[in-house]
Amino acid sequence: MSGSNTMCISTVLLETGMVPMVEPETRFRLDMPAGPVDIVAECRNGKCVSVTLKNVPAFVFVLDAPVEVDGLAASINVDIAYGGMIYAIVDAAALGYEIVPGEARELGELGERIRLAVREQHPVTHPELPDISGVSIVQFAGPLSREGDRVRARNTCIVSPGRSDRSPTGTGTTARMAVLHARGIIGVGGGLTHLSIIDSEFHGKIVGVASVGPYPAIEATIQGRAWITGLHQYFVDAGDPWPHGYVLSDTWGRDTAVLQQ
Repeated sequence: MSGSNTMCISTVLLETGMVPMVEPETRFRLDMPAGPVDIVAECRNGKCVSVTLKNVPAFVFVLDAPVEVDGLAASINVDIAYGGMIYAIVDAAALGYEIVPGEARELGELGERIRLAVREQHPVTHPELPDISGVSIVQFAGPLSREGDRVRARNTCIVSPGRSDRSPTGTGTTARMAVLHARGIIGVGGGLTHLSIIDSEFHGKIVGVASVGPYPAIEATIQGRAWITGLHQYFVDAGDPWPHGYVLSDTWGRDTAVLQQ
């Protein structure tokens, strides 16, 4: 599951006419690997100006899990939560970070080390979807500020092999709301305005409670926007000896492994 990619898919479907656009609002459902996702798209003058998705139920595996990380003198605590992907959520300020662009390289490298450490020291598996196991993404979470029944915070989500997402991430926003709900900080009807390292915003809202296996869970919506950046055509020539492409450390991080470790 990916919230930002769901917004992208929805925008492409509507703006290219693959799904008929109805103004001012188009509703449809996408069948995603993590489960069906309902879409409400705000449409105006032939453009999709926002996408709100109801994400899959999100829950917390464990709060304040201690982790020993290579290169850090002391252990750190992480919250491990599922919001469509499994996250390790780290207090950025406790490690001395403000989550600003100048920190991106250092956060990317540290985030990947934390991800590998948490996967080893805290193996977790979705109780109903056993193929979903282990922390996939590390979220560096900034401090909260209160805006009525909502809170606001910065974050950056480090995607393997060590890159910051340009968006606040929909699954990451949902996972963090699950943690905030578990801690009693926001309830049903409350929400989270999440900013990325480049100040893009997603707006999350808790709309209900549920359960996933033995875990109390939340139901949440995420609102954001996507833009089409190009139309591409790909061809596979019968004589091309590399029809599946290639992976090298100069074009994709520092790791030549195709599969995530």
